[in-house]
Amino acid sequence: MLTQANIFSLCRSAFGSPSYEADGVAIFQGDCYELMRHLPPEIINLTVTSPPYNIGKEYENILSVTQYLEWCESWIREIHRLTRSDGTFWLNLGYFEVSQKGRAVPIPYLLWDRTPFYLIQEVVWNYGAGVACRSMFSPRNEKFLWYAKDAISYCFNLDDVRDPDVKYPNQKKNGKLKCNPLGKNPTDVWQFPKVTSGRDRSSDERTSHPAQFPIAVIDRIIRCSSNEGDVILDPFMGSGTTAEAALRNGRKVIGFELDPSYAEIAGRRIENYFEAKRFAEAQTELALSV
Repeated sequence: MLTQANIFSLCRSAFGSPSYEADGVAIFQGDCYELMRHLPPEIINLTVTSPPYNIGKEYENILSVTQYLEWCESWIREIHRLTRSDGTFWLNLGYFEVSQKGRAVPIPYLLWDRTPFYLIQEVVWNYGAGVACRSMFSPRNEKFLWYAKDAISYCFNLDDVRDPDVKYPNQKKNGKLKCNPLGKNPTDVWQFPKVTSGRDRSSDERTSHPAQFPIAVIDRIIRCSSNEGDVILDPFMGSGTTAEAALRNGRKVIGFELDPSYAEIAGRRIENYFEAKRFAEAQTELALSV
């Protein structure tokens, strides 16, 4: 089995110098499907990603529904090949219009069974702010499809993500606590605020990327579906949220990003994280030495 160091070395040999590289992280600029084809199988513990939604954003070219689903199938097959036997794949997708069929059709409903993975569960991310609509209810959720390579044997660290907000934490039955002391199992509806932009309302973690995840969502996924030292992949790296969440939790991360400007944004974000970490460690050492 390849070690983490060997995996990073293999990537450099296959793709050349990364757009950004530091301890435990490498981002490569290029088409993820073409890049993944050059890697050996079963080297990734967890993939977390959100591809373009095919809705006309500045970073995508509109495809027909058939073309879009076929494109998704192609790179998902490569992710499956790269995933270790107990590995998992978390895929975020939004909505798009299907001509003559629907205005806001959830993409997961068209794609969920068109992969070699086994679908464990759909998780709904509910956020508080978004577009206001007049002829339909204002959308306030996106979907995550949680897949495993093996239907029975897969990484799931429930204790690492339990919700401590328990209404009756000390309630007992037959002398035993009814609730786990670490908290309750979170539901399949996750409530995390969006990363907002705009004057006087921009989130602290906001970058210039137009479609950015809150780190809290990815943090939960990484903690429940991987272990310290594991290798995390994000083939659509975007603003670098997956990379920062992985590094914060002691994981290694490999990212692919087609747009060089977004790869640069992600690299700057990770460098800022490392700088803040070094500063915090220096402050701690100073406090201990006094």
